[in-house]
Amino acid sequence: MTQTEEGTGTGNALFWRAAPFVFLLFWSGGYSFAKLGLTHIEPLTMLALRYGLAALALVPFLFRRKLKWPSGARHWGALMLTGFLIQCVYFGLAYLAMKRGMNAGTTAIIMALQPILVAALSPYVTGVRGGRHLWFGLVLGFLGVVMVIAGGRTLGPSPAVAVILALSALLGITLATLFEKWHGLRTDPAIGGVVQYLVGFAVLMPAAWATETLAIDWHPELIVSLAYLVIANSIISIGLYIALLQRGDATRISSMLYLVPPLAMLLAWAILGEAVTPAAFAGLALSAAGVYLVNRQAAPQRPAKSNAPS
Repeated sequence: MTQTEEGTGTGNALFWRAAPFVFLLFWSGGYSFAKLGLTHIEPLTMLALRYGLAALALVPFLFRRKLKWPSGARHWGALMLTGFLIQCVYFGLAYLAMKRGMNAGTTAIIMALQPILVAALSPYVTGVRGGRHLWFGLVLGFLGVVMVIAGGRTLGPSPAVAVILALSALLGITLATLFEKWHGLRTDPAIGGVVQYLVGFAVLMPAAWATETLAIDWHPELIVSLAYLVIANSIISIGLYIALLQRGDATRISSMLYLVPPLAMLLAWAILGEAVTPAAFAGLALSAAGVYLVNRQAAPQRPAKSNAPS
């Protein structure tokens, strides 16, 4: 190995080691910036605008040399389906659930079930079964999320329609996670991003037009919010999430989402001045312990035949 190759390998290793932490930080900050912007725009209008801007921001990266384009209809179809599941089903229905009366705490607890669902369904997709330590870590992480949210006093009753919407959003992100591991196709982040955000825009723009006023108050807070959501959330965070899924175990990657609610609460304190309760710190510690246990899980047990393409 030459010195240049060695340096490149070291740089790649450092990048992938830092990637989960960058993903968590930027994803968690999205809640505060979305809250900042939603006082000046309606939810679906904001998502459609966010997706359109994100797609435009990625277009210049499509003109790079030696860009590897998807190789066939199956690959293009996989990109579009992932985009639909994440951008439309997950984000779109979660926003609609909150618009229909579900508070943020209840929504967060429902979404925190995702790592457990992924772990339960992964054996049917990857052929990998986790042991008792993995399940103990998943339950511990979920209890940490519940502690954070209960301590913030954001729980409460929700209309049945909102609950159905939130559960459908949970199903969307779970299926997207499992689907990414199943199909095994790697995609350039710029191409994947453009396709996914065009799908999101094409679906949610008509939905916003049909259900909202499309009114936009171009307040500086909205501009800052959109800038963060487009660059940090849509381009960096989701790009890293997909890349990490393609490289690693879906259950372990999903378990990191347990750290999002406590980190989001801490960032809301730093950005918006919202109060942080002692339960939030205890919940953060509990969730971190759960994520640690999941990632320390021993070798998989009882492998089954995988459905992933070779």
